[in-house]
Amino acid sequence: MQRVFFLLVFLITIIYLKAEDGYRLWLRYELVENEALLEKYRSIIGSIVIVDENATMDAIRHELDIGLSGPLGKKILEGTLNDDHLLLIGTYGPNTILSERLTPNETEDLGDEGFSILTKEIDGKSLIIITGQHDVGVLYGVFHFLKLLQTQQPINNLNIKITPKIDIRVLNHWDNLDRTVERGYAGFSLWNWHQLPEYIDERYIDYARANASIGINGSVLTNVNASALVLRPDYLLKVKALADVFRPYGIKVYLTARFSAPIELGNLKTADPLDEEVQHWWNEKCKEIYELIPDFGGFVVKANSEGQPGPQNYQRNHADGANMLANAVGPYGGIIMWRAFVYSDANLEDRHKHAYDEFIPLDGKFENNVLLQVKNGAIDFQPREPFHPLFGALHKTQIMMEFQITQEYLGQGTHLVYLGSMY
Repeated sequence: MQRVFFLLVFLITIIYLKAEDGYRLWLRYELVENEALLEKYRSIIGSIVIVDENATMDAIRHELDIGLSGPLGKKILEGTLNDDHLLLIGTYGPNTILSERLTPNETEDLGDEGFSILTKEIDGKSLIIITGQHDVGVLYGVFHFLKLLQTQQPINNLNIKITPKIDIRVLNHWDNLDRTVERGYAGFSLWNWHQLPEYIDERYIDYARANASIGINGSVLTNVNASALVLRPDYLLKVKALADVFRPYGIKVYLTARFSAPIELGNLKTADPLDEEVQHWWNEKCKEIYELIPDFGGFVVKANSEGQPGPQNYQRNHADGANMLANAVGPYGGIIMWRAFVYSDANLEDRHKHAYDEFIPLDGKFENNVLLQVKNGAIDFQPREPFHPLFGALHKTQIMMEFQITQEYLGQGTHLVYLGSMY
């Protein structure tokens, strides 16, 4: 009988067990267990007012709903501007509700994506203000505030002002249109192209939330070893659907451009970047994209490396190819991220110097909306290798550093590896 009793207790216990599957990442809004701190938080946050109405503010409202009710153990209701212990959220500017409650020095120098979190007392009533010049800055501020609660930091006297130091903060996904992932060790691609644009997976929204929470503002959806198919009209509608999901979270979509797309999709005989028909094809393709996605970020290009087509197929150089595409996206505010990871089996000299030899002579010859995307090391994301020689050597060309998160050289899908901070 005793065995039956213990078996019954064991089975009942299993019913209530809930394993952490990791899906929520760092957005785990768990109840604050320190009772004194919990009561302190509850006394400071009595109600919420969000003064603006748009898609980003809707995202903020949703995040606050789950991000406050979890740690505080109760739902925080929307109140009025006259409430005591108010959490006030919105953009600032001339003749706005926030401008009446903030001084100019409290909001200066925030830029497009910066935010300010301030504790204030007005007419004897306490409030916390989260603000920014633009909606996305406010969103970043809200995520930062929720992080304070998650990490159980004091929130009674806040004076925080943060502005991103890097403008373009993107993830490059090496995802193929058949949902396989190059160097992917965690299953199929998140993007289900077969179901898009009609079906929007809830995971797309959670992806946007997670990225916005750490300040990522761009996502390259496709593999650098690119397929031209993603530039077809039917696929562009699918890309538009993802862009519409990401936009409220301040995330632009980018694509990888296959250099030979004018041949493969446009039935041209060449992809020579100096050919007028080729230039016209890219101009029209970019016009088509921006009509669908006005905030399209631009292209990442891998050219003349590991068998990928590029301008050198036509005796042109990297600047010729990059500038042709830059001129196509430039009128719309787009950028070209041209990868400096180039090497060829035809050149049997030191591979470490290939990129240096090819790009140093082109310094200063790239358009202003071209960034050379340079790996942290010159070989190929090795666990230990010298700093890439292009850093510090290019004085007239914009560059961006590329790091690898996937464990290509760190055990792939077999080993559990901690990726320590590099800088």
